[in-house]
Amino acid sequence: MARIYNFSAGPAILPEEVLKEAAEEMLDYRGSGMSVMEMSHRSKLYDTLLKEAEADLRELMEIPDNYKVLFLQGGASQQFAMIPMNLMKNGKADYIVTGQWAKKAYEEAAKYGTAVKLASSEDETYAYIPDCSDLPVSEDADYVYICENNTIYGTKYKKLPNTKGKVLVSDVSSCFLSEPVNVSDYGVIFGGVQKNVGPAGVVIVIIREDLITEEVLPGTPTMLQYKIHADHGSLYNTPPTYGIYICGKVFQWLKKMGGLSAIQKINQEKAAILYEYLDSSRLFKGTVRKEDRSLMNVPFLIGNMELEDKFIKEAKAAGLENLKGHRSVGGMRASIYNAMPIEGVRALVSFMKKFEEENLAE
Repeated sequence: MARIYNFSAGPAILPEEVLKEAAEEMLDYRGSGMSVMEMSHRSKLYDTLLKEAEADLRELMEIPDNYKVLFLQGGASQQFAMIPMNLMKNGKADYIVTGQWAKKAYEEAAKYGTAVKLASSEDETYAYIPDCSDLPVSEDADYVYICENNTIYGTKYKKLPNTKGKVLVSDVSSCFLSEPVNVSDYGVIFGGVQKNVGPAGVVIVIIREDLITEEVLPGTPTMLQYKIHADHGSLYNTPPTYGIYICGKVFQWLKKMGGLSAIQKINQEKAAILYEYLDSSRLFKGTVRKEDRSLMNVPFLIGNMELEDKFIKEAKAAGLENLKGHRSVGGMRASIYNAMPIEGVRALVSFMKKFEEENLAE
């Protein structure tokens, strides 16, 4: 069977080249006679793999030397607790709530200290990013927290908030490695990899060294302390070895593609094809303010549930999978991550045009 175009929001599409390489190495990685998933995480061969993955990520993102790269488990959701446990020295943090994941992080932080909702776009079902140029940042806030790309709602910060000197913490799960970033703008930048970088099971945390201390909230489990993982080079316990291996392959693929500036141009081109059609369509409508649109996640709707169900069913039959919107908002959503070829977006738009012609009168 031919591969479909997979528009899933996560776990999501991976580069075909990476999957083929992994298949070729499944039984024998670099002449070891075994698979990476069978290999000791303490072995010299795996240590080399881990170091190469980190070096490639550092090169791609131009990560400064005073930042640690940690390959952890628990997904981005575990970071919702780990961040306040490790960073809430004054017991207060500011949160900008632009979607479900930022809201969950805010609610989790409230268990460990005072979480201040600095701004929110909940009033319009998170269809925009609030103006963050002059927010009333708490004088004693330990950090300001954002979710930079909102997978469910399809919004993206085009300009980082003015944190007024406070540490910026950002969840970049669904826009990770989709464009160049200035790592120095952040104290912590983290993401679950299953949307744009690798298979589920790995979260990558890039954290400034001065934020890694032994001073954590009382009762913080050993496994949830950044210092433990930093001191042990992400090898305090058995890491998600195979997931990290695939991430490493994706980093190499991105380097071959020309790096983050090159992939950003491709992502802009893909998104433009879909957004231009949505703006001209008489049947389909985008749901996000134009200036806040994500390059990665594009939600849209018809406004007629019967027609939407029909669209999703017929799209699936045409080899366009996982276009159903998140259960909390309905409608449709196309996630067009780095690995989605431009042909996939063209195929989607072509199908949408045909569906519009056939169903507009209904």
